[in-house]
Amino acid sequence: MDINWGLIWPILALQAILAVTGLISLFRAEPANIRGPRWMWVLIILLGNILGSVAYFIAGRREA
Repeated sequence: MDINWGLIWPILALQAILAVTGLISLFRAEPANIRGPRWMWVLIILLGNILGSVAYFIAGRREA
């Protein structure tokens, strides 16, 4: 089976960028501005792939 890496690399790059951005945002945020425990969001961001990071940005952060 031949894998077309030209299609896979952008998705992997997007996933990595979102995960790193989400983790940086999570650890810079004050605990009062995060919905739920920090460890839970780390697991969701890392194990949820692209959707985990998007879920953190939509539901995990409180309005400042």
